[in-house]
Amino acid sequence: MSGASLPLQDATQRARSPWIYGPWLDLIVGCGAWSAPFLLLAYFVGQGSPGLWPVAFYFLALLFNYPHFMATIYRAYHTHSEFAKYRVFTVHVTLLLIVAGILVHAWYPLLPWLFTIYICWSPWHYTGQNFGLMMMFARRSGIAPTNMERRLLRLAFVASYLLLMLSFHTGPSGDPLVLSLGLSAQFTVPLRAALAVSFGGAVVWSFASMARHVPRRSLLSSAILAVTQFLWFLLPAIIELASGRDIPQTRYSSGILAVLHSTQYLWITSYYQERESRAAGAATWSFPRYLFTLVAGGIALFIPGPWIVSRTFHVDFAASFLTFMALVNIHHFILDGALWKLRDSRIATLLLNTSEGRKEKTAQPSIGILRAAHRVAGSSAGARGLRIGAAALLIAWGVFDQLHFFYGNKADDTAALERAAAWNPDDSSVQTKLARAEVANGKLAEALVSLKRAAEVNPRNTSLQEEYARGLIAAGRNAEAHTQYQEILRRNPKLADGWINIGILARKLGREEEAAVDWQKAVDASPENANAQLLLADALEQRGETQAAARHYRGYLQIVAAHKAEHANERVTVLSALIKVADADVAARHFSEAFAGYKAALAEAEKSGNTSLESLAVAHLADLQEKQGDAAAALGSYQRALRLDAGLNDPQSAAVDWFNYGQFLRRQKQPDKLVLACLLRAEKLMGETPSAEGAAIRQAKSEVEASVGSKAAAQLARDFTRPLQEALRLTPEKLTSKS
Repeated sequence: MSGASLPLQDATQRARSPWIYGPWLDLIVGCGAWSAPFLLLAYFVGQGSPGLWPVAFYFLALLFNYPHFMATIYRAYHTHSEFAKYRVFTVHVTLLLIVAGILVHAWYPLLPWLFTIYICWSPWHYTGQNFGLMMMFARRSGIAPTNMERRLLRLAFVASYLLLMLSFHTGPSGDPLVLSLGLSAQFTVPLRAALAVSFGGAVVWSFASMARHVPRRSLLSSAILAVTQFLWFLLPAIIELASGRDIPQTRYSSGILAVLHSTQYLWITSYYQERESRAAGAATWSFPRYLFTLVAGGIALFIPGPWIVSRTFHVDFAASFLTFMALVNIHHFILDGALWKLRDSRIATLLLNTSEGRKEKTAQPSIGILRAAHRVAGSSAGARGLRIGAAALLIAWGVFDQLHFFYGNKADDTAALERAAAWNPDDSSVQTKLARAEVANGKLAEALVSLKRAAEVNPRNTSLQEEYARGLIAAGRNAEAHTQYQEILRRNPKLADGWINIGILARKLGREEEAAVDWQKAVDASPENANAQLLLADALEQRGETQAAARHYRGYLQIVAAHKAEHANERVTVLSALIKVADADVAARHFSEAFAGYKAALAEAEKSGNTSLESLAVAHLADLQEKQGDAAAALGSYQRALRLDAGLNDPQSAAVDWFNYGQFLRRQKQPDKLVLACLLRAEKLMGETPSAEGAAIRQAKSEVEASVGSKAAAQLARDFTRPLQEALRLTPEKLTSKS
């Protein structure tokens, strides 16, 4: 496409041709044949140069995405007849969206809802365009699909969209701006598989049916569009199901797919606008002039608004930009759905293989603002100068915005980020990246200033507020971090992680009771939060509320059992919780549950190779077995625990186990020398460190020494190796004979 006008065929030739611009351009761009190489390129560029891709995509948005939105605006507003025909959309819907934009700017929590609508609607918009182009090419090729064929193809495209939506809404969202229904994979995976099979079956059957009545060559363009739909919607879901990796909603809906869709849209709308212009009597039509108008208009739609709002009202630029992006997209989806309908006779005349249509005169606008716009679009020297000046200003603004985005995405370049922040200090995204770069360079004080600025510019953004709180914690300013979390939780009392963190801060500040209350609120806000259950259980255990603690340890264990992969590195914590729950069952005299708990802990300890906790579980099991009257089993368990202790470098735990074994032998009326040997070994391992365990060991040793006499005790103290070995070799038979 070059020169003053597009090199299109004349009307007679075009009427006989199924092509828009020609087979290669139509198949590659219009039908999306270049989707596979572009998607692969985007994947490898994103993997190899993650910092380069956002900048490259933002530049592509300036050339393709923004102009394609302007193409719809141009179509709907550039003549009074079109404006009046779609007044509901050009006026009333536009005003409603402007009001919505004001509300979102005033109350940030509305932005995720608006942004989610945009993210979920955009694939439906892409689907509608692909289906419409498929039907257009079929009719241009002389194919008249039957009602059944058309319905099945439509159902196939709807199934592909639903499949993607199920992918988006499976499990929690990974993006704070995208809300998820949180559907279970157990429900969505088979449903997605069924939708994929339905898509394939419906497409294959429909094309096989059409191929019986028309030459297969005439189905090529429509078939490529069906493959494009597969690449855009089914292939990502198949990759996700096969690899277990989630699809990033924002990157998918607004990334390379948006560029492919926008280019496709510009391809068809430029053809339509040229034919419409010729039908209205224009002698020439210039594609470069049309494209330049769209680029300038696209910049006007997206760029000035966020800059003006941010700099004038000190609103977060990042949030404002996303708001404008979502609103312009939603406006485009609504307006585009009304404008492009093949059942509209005028559109069918221009897009299908029919006559050129009658020439139309452009009606003069009757509304003042439209009359002014019409004069600006006129051919006078003043109008041309105004248009050129406005376009130049917009292009310059677009270049400036591109530079701001470029500098704002150099995550490891403090100087570049400082430049971007100087251009707009009310950009939370830039301030946050600047803070991270400053932390990496050891500038903690400067990082806190940047984080504080980001938090101040968007006080209702919980993520920004929490990042500032974490910065305060890293700087050791725990009291300020605690105050910051209080403010966060005042605005969002259901934030479980917030209650967890403020509880940890309360503990650091010495407020143990307050910490327990905070963790209880975390559990109330999210009973499925494993950290909340564990922290609350630990706090209750320290207060001596063992049964209450056990309830929350059980809650923690149930969560871990339901999400094993997420807690694969928490085996030590799981073992400790199992033992504590079993201990609580022993205290409540629920011996059978306690026995099962200790056995489960032993099995887990053996599997993980954790000898220390295996020893602890065996020792506690021994105590339970003695309580149940099974002294023989208890003997074996105590001895097993001591053998395990021998391979550990934990003298205090070993001392406790020797003490407990000595007391067991004493209760079983075994010789005092064996009991004293165990207690002497415990005392030696415990050392001189003052502790409750050490005092208990010394007290028990004194009692046994009094029983054996001072002389025998002194002799045994000099060498207790042989009685110690004898104690370890005790058999159940000796216990029975002694009793």
